[in-house]
Amino acid sequence: MFETFLKAFAIALVEGLTEFVPVSSTGHMILLGDLIQFSGEKAHSFEVFIQLGAILAALLIYWEKFKGLLPKKGENPFKSILWGDSKPTGLHIFVAIFPIMLGGLLFHKTIKTVLFSSHTVAIGLMVGGFLMVLIELLPFKQTVEEVEAITLKQAIGIGLGQCLALWPGMSRSGSTMLTSLALGIKHKAAADFSFIIAVPVMCAAVGYDLLKSWHFLSLSDLPLFLFGLAIAFVVAYASILWFLKILNKIGLVPFGIYRMAIGAFVYFMVV
Repeated sequence: MFETFLKAFAIALVEGLTEFVPVSSTGHMILLGDLIQFSGEKAHSFEVFIQLGAILAALLIYWEKFKGLLPKKGENPFKSILWGDSKPTGLHIFVAIFPIMLGGLLFHKTIKTVLFSSHTVAIGLMVGGFLMVLIELLPFKQTVEEVEAITLKQAIGIGLGQCLALWPGMSRSGSTMLTSLALGIKHKAAADFSFIIAVPVMCAAVGYDLLKSWHFLSLSDLPLFLFGLAIAFVVAYASILWFLKILNKIGLVPFGIYRMAIGAFVYFMVV
């Protein structure tokens, strides 16, 4: 039992550290799970469930943004959510999450059976890392400084770019941020928008996965799952604040180099 909780702690720690940092949390959990022999259906469900902790951390940090989407008394709820005064509006969020949610729904089985391996993760890490370094070195002009100034057209572009994250190892936050930079959005605004749209995307993905795996879970699994959720929440909360603090100073290049290095190591030494 102690060994199981120790493995769960390691997985939850990695989830919290990497969920919102552009290095691919899914990729790191797959690699770590293979390394420590934390695998199987229940292990996969655990990795999905603890993402709720990371979601809660982002929801808490950006609560004012989400609160602004809620309709006030007497307002039309549909209009308030989609075209209200809060920025980004619900429409911005919807167009940014629709492509990946549709892609995930259509290709869920293929992704789980074909792309969830150390080999494919290693390739995704290297490709994503290379793209991050490339985007930072190319002379894109970023003029959008605040998340509130992101246009609907840019939100659509970010949504399409986010589909790269269907490949484990590419990173959802990494895909959205490098797309945002290419579309003229500065680092902090890119990260803010990425983390805001992560909440509905992750809620949908977690809900879908848990519905499909609910039949082999039991109440005896609950303590382990709640333990992992709590660890992921605390670490993800600190990770988001840390990342936002340093992002404007260092950009994505260090993360890109790290991804290429660990991806190459796994590909040539482990796979």
